[in-house]
Amino acid sequence: MHEKTDVQTMTAGLTVGVTRSAQDSGMAKLTPLHRERVAGLPTSAEQEVRVLHATLLPGDVTPHHSHRFPVTVYMLEGAFTLELADRDPVVIAAGQVYVEPAGVNMTGRNQGDVPARMALFYVCEPDAPFADPVGPEAGVH
Repeated sequence: MHEKTDVQTMTAGLTVGVTRSAQDSGMAKLTPLHRERVAGLPTSAEQEVRVLHATLLPGDVTPHHSHRFPVTVYMLEGAFTLELADRDPVVIAAGQVYVEPAGVNMTGRNQGDVPARMALFYVCEPDAPFADPVGPEAGVH
């Protein structure tokens, strides 16, 4: 016997709408990593979804910048210290997720002894730059 999951159940339960079999072995098992409401997503008729991989070697520092839209960081390895204007620094370790807010000046660094590897998820207007440069005097710690 097969049963299909409806859209409301998929959304509420974070399932993927796979056909269920009589045995649990046929179902995809999802583990939510992060869920957060954000402001600042694009409102244009079309959006572009980007998934990027970044590596910062020990001692590497990003330029001072801001993002036009929120950026979700999922740490794969190491740790990443994010310094945001008018906020305490945030350390994001392997397995953790952090959403960088739109319109906030920031810089990031790898203060550890191993590479900091991360996946970045970003929704923007088509062809928008990933980041906009800002000067260090713009309020970043």
